[in-house]
Amino acid sequence: MKAPVSDLTAILFAVFGFTCWVLGDSCIKWIGQSGLPPEEIVAFMGSFMALTLTLQAAVRRSFGNLRPRSVVRQVLRALLDMTNNVCVVIALRHLSLTMFYILVFTSPMVISLLSAVLLGERITSHKAVALLVGFGGVVIAVAPLSHAQRIDLIGLTSCLVCVACFSVNMVWSRVLTRTEPPESLAFCSGLVTAMAGLMLTSLHPRPLTPTLWLALGMMGVFCAAGTLSFYFAVKHTSAGNVSQYHYTQLLTGALISYLVWHDKPGLPMLVGGSLIVGSGLAIALAAHNAQPALRPGVASR
Repeated sequence: MKAPVSDLTAILFAVFGFTCWVLGDSCIKWIGQSGLPPEEIVAFMGSFMALTLTLQAAVRRSFGNLRPRSVVRQVLRALLDMTNNVCVVIALRHLSLTMFYILVFTSPMVISLLSAVLLGERITSHKAVALLVGFGGVVIAVAPLSHAQRIDLIGLTSCLVCVACFSVNMVWSRVLTRTEPPESLAFCSGLVTAMAGLMLTSLHPRPLTPTLWLALGMMGVFCAAGTLSFYFAVKHTSAGNVSQYHYTQLLTGALISYLVWHDKPGLPMLVGGSLIVGSGLAIALAAHNAQPALRPGVASR
């Protein structure tokens, strides 16, 4: 019998996974500056992600975990992932990493609302206040009436689509993980994303430099590693524990944005980001405290 995984180990995997996603997004933003079309970036992302998961399954001799139990539901969910990935590529061409994460961090609020409607989860008065505070943080960070803070409309729209697709995907995945292995969910996302990206890609060949090939490969590896680490964390500790560390992406994203692109967040962005993080942590802590205690060795999904 395998030894149970501790909460601390699971949380470390969660932080590692979220950091991998930030590194993957950084690769996407850097690649986007090369002029490579979004559909080609998405095609490479899905291809390298599926390849990474296939190699991981080969090493562990667990190819059965890649097979979907319900092909139709998996494909439909993966299409949400694909749309989200396309919009991520587009958004990162028009926004800084810090602003991108501030906007997409509205997804926990949307997920809470969707969970209440679709899964019957109750929204307490404290949670409702936290949701309103988080929304206020987004308004302050975006500063729509400020002439100094100009948000690209294409980037903003892309982020809104990202939030919608990601939120619906996450709520639906709570149901699918009861019958589908995490490796299968991630693998199907990569495979469908690659196929859709290739179908949208123009047929003329485009030369790629060795540096660009390396960045494309790293992007796929980071996306695959982040996805697997996230599912591992959720499997071995409560969702409330994991979601609290989702907001570390704002810190790592702001750091990378400053070091690589020299983007300095303004006061509205700092204030709004603080409200969003505080709102998300309040929701996560409330969800964690509301969960019943688990027996040793029993994992929460």
